[in-house]
Amino acid sequence: SDAKVFIFKDEPDVFTFSVYCGKNFPVRKQQSDLDVSLEEGIEDEEYLSKVQGHLPWLLETSLDLVFYDSGVDPHWEDELGRLHVTDKGLYQRALYAFQTVIKRGIPVATVIGGGYSRDIDRLARRHSIIHRAASKVWRERGV
Repeated sequence: SDAKVFIFKDEPDVFTFSVYCGKNFPVRKQQSDLDVSLEEGIEDEEYLSKVQGHLPWLLETSLDLVFYDSGVDPHWEDELGRLHVTDKGLYQRALYAFQTVIKRGIPVATVIGGGYSRDIDRLARRHSIIHRAASKVWRERGV
């Protein structure tokens, strides 16, 4: 069937936010409540400024939980992502997201996501970045 199911499409109690390369597959993307489309080749500083420009005000509403899908397809070595974010940039994004959400007292859950590479070991290392950032935030909180 050509019909697609979008789990949160008509769910008023869920707000979705996505940052991605606009000129990339698929041409017609699933719509989020807020989509931030980036130009090809954006590097760490500009990528992080886009995330930092949106996340704080998005968290000003009453939220029960933030579910963070930590896609690694913005990485410069990703075979499909078309952005040029480094390991350090992915780490800074995760650290910023966790610190910003937790500072507001909102629980956060995360999963790995995205990332396209034939080199599974390198891809696995990229996916582990989210775990390193979460561990750092956990230690900082002294929990």
